[in-house]
Amino acid sequence: MGPAVDLHAAAVLVRRMNIATTRGQAKSLSIPNILTYARIAAIPVVVGCIYAQSIMDGPLWLRWVAVAVFIAAGVTDYLDGYYARIWNQQSAFGRMLDPIADKLLVASCLLMLAADGIIHGWSLWAAIVILCREILVSGLREYLAALRVSVPVTKLAKWKTTIQLIAIGFLLAGEAGDLVVPVVTQIGLLLLWVSAIFTIYTGYDYFRAGIHHLIKEDEG
Repeated sequence: MGPAVDLHAAAVLVRRMNIATTRGQAKSLSIPNILTYARIAAIPVVVGCIYAQSIMDGPLWLRWVAVAVFIAAGVTDYLDGYYARIWNQQSAFGRMLDPIADKLLVASCLLMLAADGIIHGWSLWAAIVILCREILVSGLREYLAALRVSVPVTKLAKWKTTIQLIAIGFLLAGEAGDLVVPVVTQIGLLLLWVSAIFTIYTGYDYFRAGIHHLIKEDEG
């Protein structure tokens, strides 16, 4: 009886592991997560278009392609969360990957726009503030996650993200946009500074929350 029972228990365990693996794969291939993957896949397309147009003196229509892909990527940022809620397909994998996709998209575009020269001079400080804040928040989230503490995203942080994405969209249009409306680049730079100001404030909120829990952890 002993060996037979052991074999049966092992078979049950393997079956449960297979079910868990299948469920995990299903969640990772859910529509919200696929939209997040698409946002990551958009990064090399946007960067490649700007690189080809600016660095390699390609046609200006490449900037419009970059803008279109960037807008589509921004739309997926809204849709993945929306569908995850209404279809009850929220997962730990999605919660982990979604902010990473956002940060990769923003950081890649800002670096490419700086190389392009659209972001230059004093405006580089706005981009630096935004990038430093993203690194700070990522580090704090990792630390707070170890303490099983979650910091909810505020409405101001959502507005910051929206303004940031709009600013990058204007700046991606750059020269091509200026041919249509001469102030497109200037509007983008102005919005970038507005986003940077919001970034400082929201970053301070995250930092304050992290310091609060750090002090409690040391006192405990």
